[in-house]
Amino acid sequence: MSDMRQMTAKGRRIEDGSFAIIDQEAGAHDFGPREWQVVRRVIHATADFEFKQLMRLSPDAIASGIAALRGGCPIVVDVKMIIAGLNEDRLNAYRCETHCFISDDDVIAEAKSANSTRAIESMRKAHRLGLLNGAVVAIGNAPTALIEITRLINEEGARPALIIGVPVGFVSAAESKQVALTARSPYIVATGRKGGSPIAVAIIHALLLLSTEPQNER
Repeated sequence: MSDMRQMTAKGRRIEDGSFAIIDQEAGAHDFGPREWQVVRRVIHATADFEFKQLMRLSPDAIASGIAALRGGCPIVVDVKMIIAGLNEDRLNAYRCETHCFISDDDVIAEAKSANSTRAIESMRKAHRLGLLNGAVVAIGNAPTALIEITRLINEEGARPALIIGVPVGFVSAAESKQVALTARSPYIVATGRKGGSPIAVAIIHALLLLSTEPQNER
């Protein structure tokens, strides 16, 4: 099976060497084999071993995310930076389309009118358009988007296949992730203040790579 990495042999050796170092320095952990591939790629993207303690994955997160991607699910994000970081060829292999509404004129107007945020209104727009059900929703920047997604799930019946909740920051970032842990939906969350769009990208890429492997492990 293709590993989707699209690397030269030398590039693959460098990446494999990096993962070997991470495995050695990280030591023992309680993640399953496929969960560790996600967490390890987050550490690879950040050079920050604290994510070994910060990452939380619901029991069904990996399987649900992989199944959704294989099925060509929408990928709804809070900021365009996530889309910029995703490999288009990998997404096109499953015909997954990306959606970001934060800069849409109607979203901006509604946020101003309601004294809300563009991030909140962008998630509401995705819900109105029917894009959330079965989607992978990746939040890398805006805590208010993560809080709103959780509300849409718990109160309005939205049913994403997976929430990736990794917003970074000092105002409500940690709190929004605690809220996301209550979502009636599979989730991958980085608790605490740390996060960011590159982490969301790393998680999606990890799931895309896992999607090429047999699904016989947790």
